[in-house]
Amino acid sequence: NHIEAADGIGPALLSVWKGMDFEDREVPVEVEVETLSELDEVLVLGADRVMLDNMSLDEMCEAVEKVKKLRGKRPELEASGNVSLDSVRAIAETGVDLISVGALTHSVKALDISMLFDRKQNVAPVRK
Repeated sequence: NHIEAADGIGPALLSVWKGMDFEDREVPVEVEVETLSELDEVLVLGADRVMLDNMSLDEMCEAVEKVKKLRGKRPELEASGNVSLDSVRAIAETGVDLISVGALTHSVKALDISMLFDRKQNVAPVRK
């Protein structure tokens, strides 16, 4: 991913900010973090949204408290990873702004859909 390619969150974010004006930009910047120390880096450099990946409830609570202490524009916090419909209430109670529930897409059963043509209706395939 981008963070790995840039050799860390700090260099990745600095690269983003070099390419755009922080105040006059139209593209929001979201950064995924896996630890509270990575969150600290992002809070220093700035982002619009921080995705808290696979963090415990205690870590999420601590992340929320860190963001509340910021002056000025604060990033939204999004919880992601190991989120289930059973755990979503407890995660919401940590105070994060958004929750990504992977179970909505990971557990969906495939639906086999096909399109059949009836040659009797004189429908010919389109050729390029």
